[in-house]
Amino acid sequence: MTTTGSLAKAVGLRAACQSLGIARTSYYRWSAALRPQMDPPEPYVPSWSLSKEQRQEVLEVLHTDRFVDRSPWAVYAALLDEGTYLCSVRTMYRILKEQGELRERRNQLSHPVYHKPELLATGPNQVWSWDITKLKGPVKWSYYYLYVILDLFSRYAVGWMLASRECNALAQKLIEQSCQKQSIGPNQLIIHSDRGPSMSSKPVALLLADLGVIKSHSRPHVSNDNPYSEAQFKTLKYRPEFPERFGSLQDARSFCQRFFSWYNNEHYHSGIGYLTPEQVQLGLSQQIVKERETVLRNAYQRYPDRFKRGIPKPMALPETVWINKPPPKNEDVVH
Repeated sequence: MTTTGSLAKAVGLRAACQSLGIARTSYYRWSAALRPQMDPPEPYVPSWSLSKEQRQEVLEVLHTDRFVDRSPWAVYAALLDEGTYLCSVRTMYRILKEQGELRERRNQLSHPVYHKPELLATGPNQVWSWDITKLKGPVKWSYYYLYVILDLFSRYAVGWMLASRECNALAQKLIEQSCQKQSIGPNQLIIHSDRGPSMSSKPVALLLADLGVIKSHSRPHVSNDNPYSEAQFKTLKYRPEFPERFGSLQDARSFCQRFFSWYNNEHYHSGIGYLTPEQVQLGLSQQIVKERETVLRNAYQRYPDRFKRGIPKPMALPETVWINKPPPKNEDVVH
């Protein structure tokens, strides 16, 4: 190495390496290895960063039984409703990632884009979506059938029924009782469903006509034309306590009673600004959003250096909800 360095000073590095039969990259590597090692500079820590104690406090809150199975967005919304602000949602994600606790537990499927029915809801009780799913019974090939009617705007489960069979008479009963419970008037409501035997049966069609309810169906053989009901069933079946099989009809009904109570009253839904379906269905969303704004404004006044973009705002409730929103039309086309 010393010989190479001395020769390089006399004839140049390239000529020195060629004469000694070594590569210049090797010389650079050896030179770097012989240089005295310097301690890396201390990482820059912004003044608004959470301290170790604060990060540990956030982690302990996320590990509580109440929040261990909820997303950071749902935890953030729940704490805001209680008048508490710990940190931003992004910081919660960073803390979980550092602990190796951030991963997707579900197998995600990508669906192709289809031209589907176009339905619009701007408030509760304008468009309902309903479907039937199977729940496994105690032995192989035994199933229970769960009927669920979902409000498109609020995601509120306005009616559900668990039965040992799929039957259009049961579907009639559920739809009629749900309309009575929500005080649905003539020509007020659209009910959307796929083309299963109960959904497309003549008795159900006659009942909807008598109630003054407009019916809507998905395209044949396309399950994703009914996305909100499919998403609600996914929420049901990916709950941590959802069993592989149910021991009896009573066991399944007991589980569904607990689930729909949680889903309507406690579940902070990402599609409705992390409000609960009941809050949106009862028209309480605007007041709750204002209260969250007050909590965030107070947090900004206490920790202004944490918010580089000004006073943070809570997620707002969407003004419209679509099944297959149509693409915008360009009306100013010059021919």
